[in-house]
Amino acid sequence: MDLAPNAPTPPRVRFAPSPTGLLHIGGLRTALYNYLLARGQGGAFLLRIEDTDQERFVEGAEADILESLAWAGLTFDEGPGVDGPHAPYHQSARSGLYREAVDRLVTSGHAYVAFDTKEEIEAMRAREMAAGDANPKVDARRRGSMANALTLPAAEVEARIARGEPHVVRLKVPEGEAVVFTDLVRGAVSIRSDELDDQVLMKSDGLPTYHLANVVDDHAMGITHVIRGEEWLPSTPKHVLLYRAFGWTPPAFAHLPLILSPSGGKLSKRNADTLGIPVSVRQYREAGYEPGALVNFLAFLGWNPGTEREVFTLDELTAAFSVERIGQSGVQFNLDKLRWYNQQFLRALTVQQLAERARPLLAAKGIAPDAHFLEQAALLLHDRIAFAHDLADDYGYFWSDPEAYDEAGVAKRWKPGATAGVVRAYADALEALETFSGDDAERVLRETTDAQGLKAADLIHPARLAVSGT
Repeated sequence: MDLAPNAPTPPRVRFAPSPTGLLHIGGLRTALYNYLLARGQGGAFLLRIEDTDQERFVEGAEADILESLAWAGLTFDEGPGVDGPHAPYHQSARSGLYREAVDRLVTSGHAYVAFDTKEEIEAMRAREMAAGDANPKVDARRRGSMANALTLPAAEVEARIARGEPHVVRLKVPEGEAVVFTDLVRGAVSIRSDELDDQVLMKSDGLPTYHLANVVDDHAMGITHVIRGEEWLPSTPKHVLLYRAFGWTPPAFAHLPLILSPSGGKLSKRNADTLGIPVSVRQYREAGYEPGALVNFLAFLGWNPGTEREVFTLDELTAAFSVERIGQSGVQFNLDKLRWYNQQFLRALTVQQLAERARPLLAAKGIAPDAHFLEQAALLLHDRIAFAHDLADDYGYFWSDPEAYDEAGVAKRWKPGATAGVVRAYADALEALETFSGDDAERVLRETTDAQGLKAADLIHPARLAVSGT
């Protein structure tokens, strides 16, 4: 399958987040798929910050985006701090380009100036809903009865603009057409233009909407493939119309399947919070997930390699990835599966690497074991733990004597008047050893229980309880 018949190779793709909060895991998946396509075909991966929505701007959000991408290993070829021929990479610094583009559309008759206030539009919608239209909008049927450059004399339009009267610029959506495009994931898509509204392209504050800025920047930056979430699929016909109005060839589109909640429906922040599922990349970083594990997990939320293999490094994902193997159906988020991935990536570390991962986590709790002891603990637990911080959180008996004992364990395993003597005898026998190893400890344990007519389990569990508290 030719991914983009009208696009040159190698591909040029972009990740274009808005700095309106911490980077969502869905955003990281979008960035990952773009990265994999570019790297796998020798193309370019761009980062563009779409920061024209000043009302939703969040301080520190851009820094979080950059930190999260770097943590995941998704390096970009052009973007903030990595200038290229298409700088600047913040939409807020590209306003002249948008103004020129919207003027061009107005001049060519593909867009028009509109003066209707928010209240007037709401009144129109109320009238239309009362008349039986469940979803009224500004479109070809209604623009002729509203205050805009299509209904007012040119002199009045100019006078209103000169007076500083608030106005927007809307796309003039053609009436009675089928807007058709090919989606690389979903195949041929056709939407009637009558289902579309006359989308606002330039807001009354002079800033572009996402739709205009997105199309203008993608064309200016030579983007060949637009890979983004399914939620943008309904907007694509408007973008196709914009490309046509400008006389530009559109890129290839690929809309990714939704990430679903385990309980059904899209994984929103609300239901994720209810289910205890982190939604931002930062939360996964802070929870101790390995970057490779989260990347591998997200790659499989919508894509598969066509084999039974499940664990890939980033380089291996790059070699295996293809757009053709992205599915259409939504994929449920499974935190247990992600935890499993983390175990696999943790086990791929050497004992020394695991020990170094754990060292600062232990230090934060005031624990500073010598290197050899820490590595011995890491060796014992390497195949048991899911996170490096488990060494500090769940195995405190490696670092200090227990201060409390599991009450249920004591009730089940510790017999008053009998068990203490057996454990003491075992401790004395261990102290008497000239050499000490796991084999020695087990041999002495069985000699101790045999001498007292007991089963090994009568000492194994109490000894573990005495040493660990659990």
